[in-house]
Amino acid sequence: MIENQSDNINKKENDASNQENSPEDFLPSENQTVENDESSSQQTESIDTEELKNTISNNDARLEQLEKEHETLKNQYVRISADFDNFRKRQSRDQDDLKIQLVSKTLTSILPMVDNFERARQQLKPESEEAQALHRSYQGLYKQLVEVLKQQGVAPMRVVGEQFDPNLHEAVLREPSEEFKEDLIVEELQRGYHLEGKVLRHALVKVSMGPGKDNSQEEVEKDTVEVDTDLEENTSEDV
Repeated sequence: MIENQSDNINKKENDASNQENSPEDFLPSENQTVENDESSSQQTESIDTEELKNTISNNDARLEQLEKEHETLKNQYVRISADFDNFRKRQSRDQDDLKIQLVSKTLTSILPMVDNFERARQQLKPESEEAQALHRSYQGLYKQLVEVLKQQGVAPMRVVGEQFDPNLHEAVLREPSEEFKEDLIVEELQRGYHLEGKVLRHALVKVSMGPGKDNSQEEVEKDTVEVDTDLEENTSEDV
């Protein structure tokens, strides 16, 4: 039994010695693990670097695409804004034109009344006190009518002595005139009117043809006689 105890003690000593020697046996494997960890970390860093480069490249491409889309949207906005501004101006012009057309139509129907007032004013020659009172009343009404037309932007044309313009005037008669040159307006037959700078009604006018044919023929004959006289005088001197 004593031998068995000694054997057990020896076995325990051997196990303890084996345990003490075991760290040295495992040193090479630990070094190899460290090397493997370093290699894997390097590979991981390399992979992370590649991924970062790819991410940066993708971001640059995406940024360039977004800049192009931004420029396209900006150009579209500028075009839409310009189109809307043109549309707004066109609508405003159309509304102004429509307003002028409506006002023109109304005022054109009133102008014959103004013409009648003008004719009556020229024909009236009040002599009695009663006629003068009537004439004053008439003048008051006429002034009110003219003032209303002015407030609406209506202005009469002044045409006598002016150059004939088919855009403003309508020639009813043409006659010779010693006072006015050719194509000058001699007389106003019906007054024309402007509305906000546009023609509301053309003026009916009489246009000069210049000096008459009789006077021109007399001047030609006079010049011919003077030339013949000069020729006769020169001929007599030569003889």
